[in-house]
Amino acid sequence: MKLKKTPLIISLMLAMFLAAVEGTIVTMATPTITKDMQGFELISLVFSIYLLTSTISTPIYGKLSDLYGRKNTLSIGIIIFLVGSLLCGLSQNMAMLIGFRALQGLGAGAILTVAYTIIGDAFPLEERSKIQGALGTMWGIASLAGPFVGGLIIDTLSWHWIFFINLPFGLLSVILLQSSMTEAFEKKKQTIDYAGTLTLSLAVVICLSIFLFDQKGISIAVSAVVTLLLLLAFYKIEKTAKEPMMPFDIFTKSSIMVNLISFLVFGVLMGIDVYLAIYLQNVQGYRPTIAGLSMLPMNISWLAVSFMLGKLLVRYGGKTVMLVSNAVLIVSTVLLSTLGVSTSLLLVLTYGFIIGFAFGGASTASTILIQDSVEFGQRGAAVAANSLLRTLGQTIGISVFGNIFNSNITEYFSRQGIEGINPSNLYQSSETTVAVSSEQIALSLNSAMHALFISFIIISCLAFVCSVMMPKETK
Repeated sequence: MKLKKTPLIISLMLAMFLAAVEGTIVTMATPTITKDMQGFELISLVFSIYLLTSTISTPIYGKLSDLYGRKNTLSIGIIIFLVGSLLCGLSQNMAMLIGFRALQGLGAGAILTVAYTIIGDAFPLEERSKIQGALGTMWGIASLAGPFVGGLIIDTLSWHWIFFINLPFGLLSVILLQSSMTEAFEKKKQTIDYAGTLTLSLAVVICLSIFLFDQKGISIAVSAVVTLLLLLAFYKIEKTAKEPMMPFDIFTKSSIMVNLISFLVFGVLMGIDVYLAIYLQNVQGYRPTIAGLSMLPMNISWLAVSFMLGKLLVRYGGKTVMLVSNAVLIVSTVLLSTLGVSTSLLLVLTYGFIIGFAFGGASTASTILIQDSVEFGQRGAAVAANSLLRTLGQTIGISVFGNIFNSNITEYFSRQGIEGINPSNLYQSSETTVAVSSEQIALSLNSAMHALFISFIIISCLAFVCSVMMPKETK
């Protein structure tokens, strides 16, 4: 493989930023879009369909990159993302927007997977950890820049341009990628595992629908059973497929533990991203700008530990790095559980800084360990499996955390003798029509936050147990 490092890194960071910023920048446009196209009841689908299609396409792109090369697979994914962006901007109604967001998500699946695979192929360990850490911080930068840039675009242009703005940067990413990489792949007819692809995709869609669309009662049981049956069918298909989409020999004891850690840690990460902002705005009373900037210390420490991680992995091994990272995560979540109505902003920022070391260590190390656990020809599938578990952790986690949070708010008011409170009214807006004082609202939210942070502690402990169970020889 021949490459030009600097343009390649710029290309990957541009692509990752575009995929990451789509969540936060579209959030800012939600009121304008619903007012323009009269589809408030469908707005949740604008977000969930993007997440759904990016998730199901992740393992597909991983295998395609093993068969046809990383550069072209990622380039095609970025182009699909850009076509989806263009069509989203041209949408005339909510149905069109939802459909084109699905297309956009299909492209994003390549970015979220193949970018990390390229880094694993192209760079030695010490450089790899730094670059992967920089890619990871793109999500933090997106969360900070997205609301500001989105608001600016909507105020000066229109909501359509939050999608059009992707086009020049995405095209630049493709041009840099094509000019900075040369791959030597054997040109032969490849066998595509269509049955495995379809079966796993259906299983993921049905599983995620439980959490994305708030299923109730018997529908949850039916969806769970169908998901299990599809996964069993997928297992049988993959055991006999000539070119399995997800070869099961990529799952060693070490990689299984690393994937479980990724699932758990990224669930906690999503929970902290969402609910720490709610805490700062609705319990502490800070403006959204301050709440967004408060995540900056976490991003700084995340990037800092990534720059050190290459040497740490070589010196101490993957198991030790994972143990320490998850131990720091436990300490961090315990500290979060002490937050109250009157906690100083400086203390919150300090806790965020500590959390960044945990997330930076665990996320970057897990990607490197997965990359190094398989041969070159299976690296795309292995990284894709890890990316899939991360996304599932985030999706399932945020649904579970939402239920914990809302049920604890209801329970708090029940203890106060107040019934019929809709929790969503208390933290979606600073203004509320319910007959409770602002002090009661802050206390109820803080009580729910405490229960939520306790759940983070439990999950962090499970991640630590998985670290303990990793083989000693894990490098």
